[in-house]
Amino acid sequence: MQATPQATPLMARVLGYSGLIPFVGLTALLQIVDVVHQPSVVFALQAYSATILSFLGAIHWGLTMRDERPSPGMLIWGVAPSLLAWASLLVPPHIGLWSMATALWACYAVDFKTYISLGLTHWLTLRLVLTAVASTCCTWAGVWVYL
Repeated sequence: MQATPQATPLMARVLGYSGLIPFVGLTALLQIVDVVHQPSVVFALQAYSATILSFLGAIHWGLTMRDERPSPGMLIWGVAPSLLAWASLLVPPHIGLWSMATALWACYAVDFKTYISLGLTHWLTLRLVLTAVASTCCTWAGVWVYL
């Protein structure tokens, strides 16, 4: 009998896609809000992006904590996205947003390799969609702020 691939749990998909609401909503709001309020909207998007990047790193701690001898590489990567996100908050907003978009793809690249090695490939489609939408919003908002 052939094994059927695991599906990503429905609740994870619902919560994951719901997590895109701030990315899409704040990026859309940036296009319509008065210029006086744009810095607040941009900061909200940056702060949310930083939160998500920290979450993505923390997953690696969770994955390696179950091991008797946690992987140093997984532990180091577990904090790297948080540090990248924090640094992205310290530079001009457009550079910070573009940095976070890049960091989201770096997280996906690491996750792609890690998830395959751990037999978690059923999560990759969801991760790809979430990364694509979130990074597009950060990139677009960065362009909007720059112009």
